[in-house]
Amino acid sequence: MKTKTSHSLSGGRDLPDTDIDDDEDAAEGSLEATSELAGSDVAFTAIDWTQRESPTEGAVGAELIQALVKRLPNRPGVYRMMNAAGDVLYVGKARSLKKRVTAYAQGRYHTNRIGRMVRETTTMEFVVTRTEIEALLLEANLIKRLRPRFNVLLRDDKSFPYILLTEDHPSPGIYKHRGARSRKGSYFGPFASAQAVGRTINALQRAFLLRSCTDSFFENRTRPCLLYQIKRCSAPCTGEISPAGYADLVSEAKGFLSGRSQKVQTGLSSAMQQASKDLDFERAAIYRDRLAALSHVQSHQGINPHSLKEADVFAIHQEGGQTCIQVFFFRTGQNWGNRAYFPKADPALEAAEVLGSFLAQFYDDKPTPRAVLLLHAVDEQELLAEALSTRAGHKVSVSVPQRGEKKDLTAHALQNAREALGRRLAETSTQARLLAGLAETFGLEKPPRRIEVYDNSHIMGTNAVGAMIVAGPEGFVKNQYRKFNIRSTEITPGDDFGMMREVMERRFTRLLKEHGEAAPDAGGHAPDDAEPGGVELEGEEPENFPAWPDVILIDGGQGQMTAVRKILSDLGIEDRVVAIGVAKGQDREAGRERFFVRGKPSFSLPVRDPVLYFIQRLRDEAHRFAIGTHRARRKKAMITSPLDEIAGIGPGRKRALLLHFGTAKAVSRAAIGDLTAVEGISERVAKLVYDHFHEG
Repeated sequence: MKTKTSHSLSGGRDLPDTDIDDDEDAAEGSLEATSELAGSDVAFTAIDWTQRESPTEGAVGAELIQALVKRLPNRPGVYRMMNAAGDVLYVGKARSLKKRVTAYAQGRYHTNRIGRMVRETTTMEFVVTRTEIEALLLEANLIKRLRPRFNVLLRDDKSFPYILLTEDHPSPGIYKHRGARSRKGSYFGPFASAQAVGRTINALQRAFLLRSCTDSFFENRTRPCLLYQIKRCSAPCTGEISPAGYADLVSEAKGFLSGRSQKVQTGLSSAMQQASKDLDFERAAIYRDRLAALSHVQSHQGINPHSLKEADVFAIHQEGGQTCIQVFFFRTGQNWGNRAYFPKADPALEAAEVLGSFLAQFYDDKPTPRAVLLLHAVDEQELLAEALSTRAGHKVSVSVPQRGEKKDLTAHALQNAREALGRRLAETSTQARLLAGLAETFGLEKPPRRIEVYDNSHIMGTNAVGAMIVAGPEGFVKNQYRKFNIRSTEITPGDDFGMMREVMERRFTRLLKEHGEAAPDAGGHAPDDAEPGGVELEGEEPENFPAWPDVILIDGGQGQMTAVRKILSDLGIEDRVVAIGVAKGQDREAGRERFFVRGKPSFSLPVRDPVLYFIQRLRDEAHRFAIGTHRARRKKAMITSPLDEIAGIGPGRKRALLLHFGTAKAVSRAAIGDLTAVEGISERVAKLVYDHFHEG
């Protein structure tokens, strides 16, 4: 059999096709590309071959699918439906590819969504696997990677925080960790929020006296730091505790985080009583304080189930065309927090179908607990459990509790899902009214879908940055925020007008370059197929969020607006975007802001006008983002050493010079002979350093 295969399955980015005479050879050629595209830790050794077909010239929709069905096997696999532009519309898995795709070819669709999806299909791709489990895992990976608009999409790009207990240092430390697990150590989590991790680490420091400083800080200590004085560290850095004693503390902390909290508490209680019997009341008081700290950790975990050691609890609620999935995390018998998700899904989909697709994607990049508790049964529940077990490397049960404590937990999760979705619907409704009010106040044809707000921040012109925040129908869209480091050397330090000109020019020049062909409609809106500006995040704007702003708000008066309008006019987009200046009122008092719009005299709004409050909130958010960006840049500049600028001076030589001379200023004043006295500094390197500070 001769099959056309391609080595790239990303939709519209294929390498030249290659004729392969054997299915096994095709599998070898496409397996690597498919695994890379999936972005998964799972090795898809069960993939046999991939195939991309568009056999009938000009055929689309059901006609195309009917032609494809004849050549499909009765085997499990994954299929992708693509439109004329090469965009993936839908990713699905099937126990039998032939039977599943045949259903699309019959033309009898249960929902309008499926009908639209089939009508837009011009190409299909197939991956045949040996098991249905592998097909389910690959489907979840491809959905997260390709984000097809007809699938249920998990809108979350935020990694979960963990507690890291390091194992690559003689004196392990305890830290908050996010991202790849590249450092050797034990990871405990996930926690629902960074605040939960911070509170837990603070309490664990009081209970186990573990260090939280960096390794470099640890190595350079000559006396204990403040944490030792306030009894939150045992100061292994200066030998206040023996290595064996510190290892015992680490072992106790690991045992507590691993679920052996009762054993750890019993041991501390026994040690306290023994110290009391020995009349060593000072040591007994230390054990007492540590026990109190452990109790504090457990008392702040909310509901702590007695029959559940390690599980995630899911509940789903649908209302008003939106869906909320609430997740509670239980580890070591303690509640480690909860998080609400609002997946993008067709309103016609049933709760079971949305939840099932959500679960497969949710655990794509997260550790799976041994138990997953659901309020509703999902389709192919047993298959999902097998797939999660395969991915996790241990048995995972997926169940719907019917009674007892576990049933109460799912009911509690449902209550939280209802409340979270209710808050979201209320906020969306309020946001819609505010946008309508904004349009009426400033004479816009339609409520804006994208508002951009700009601000600058600097101190006497130093570390100057520009900031842009974005808001839309569902509130702030933080994945669209942008910062601009002011680069121009022609701007006089402190020239706010010049900085705003640079920000506007860079922003809209790039926007024209990347989205210039997506001209807005009469209402100033980008077309529905305009590309989103970034990856969707939980709770933020939908897939078709426009790249072009309808309104830009400038924190400034007539002078700033003159600079902005000049840039927009030079770029030929002055009529495409409505620019509004917001000047601080008399005595910079909130409520007395003046607004500057082209073609109108400046005006103010009534003090209690909701639109005024809305604009103030937008401006304050831009101000917060600009100041935060400026402070981060200033902090980075403060810790930069002049030695960093010298080619050939790495961290080791820099450390040696600073230890020898004390400060970078002293290094700059040193003679070549003094520099060569430093260990590791040759005469050539000493001349490099000397010449850097003594030009000419």
